[in-house]
Amino acid sequence: MDFIGAFSLANLRFLLDGLQITVAVSVLSIVFSFLIGGLVGTLRFADIPIFSKILGILVDVIRNLPLLLIIFFTYFALPQIGIRFNIFWSAVVALTIFESAMLSEIFRAGLNAVPKGQMEAGLSTGLSYVETMWTIVLPQAFRSMIPAIVSQLISLVKDTSLAVIISLPELTHHSRIIYGQNTNYVIPMFAAMTISYFAICYILSLLSNYLETKRYKY
Repeated sequence: MDFIGAFSLANLRFLLDGLQITVAVSVLSIVFSFLIGGLVGTLRFADIPIFSKILGILVDVIRNLPLLLIIFFTYFALPQIGIRFNIFWSAVVALTIFESAMLSEIFRAGLNAVPKGQMEAGLSTGLSYVETMWTIVLPQAFRSMIPAIVSQLISLVKDTSLAVIISLPELTHHSRIIYGQNTNYVIPMFAAMTISYFAICYILSLLSNYLETKRYKY
């Protein structure tokens, strides 16, 4: 093991470049999957004839596919039908597709957990269906969904490492390049990856605990 050589200034800069890509892919995927997953989950909860069932089938198919297969599909298959993304956006799209399906089920379960009387009470006051969902049902459902959502987003951050298979220049990819040049750097690089992923995921865990505390206060 050579920690001093492994963490030379040049290697540290290279690792930080990879970490920036990991964070960027994670943030974009989190935002897109949260928005899309929330929308799909809400539409499925609304139980729109035929449309909700079609969404349900798509969600079930995606949830039962390996994320690695979806990454391959976005990077290698989509160009065959004229849809092209670079490596960065292929990773973001693949993660968004997969995590949106997961989050949509969390949203749907959270909405189903709200007593039906809440919807009926809102409608009886003259609010529209959308207004009732937005002001009454969703706020109650979201509080119960916080732990599951944050847990899924933590998984998303860790899943960014799978994009190394299409050579996304993220943290894992850069670490492999460094220890590929010198086998004495293997353990130092694994230590660096461990600390980096732990730090990001731990921050999300702290956020979850904070939101949980706020939830019980109100």
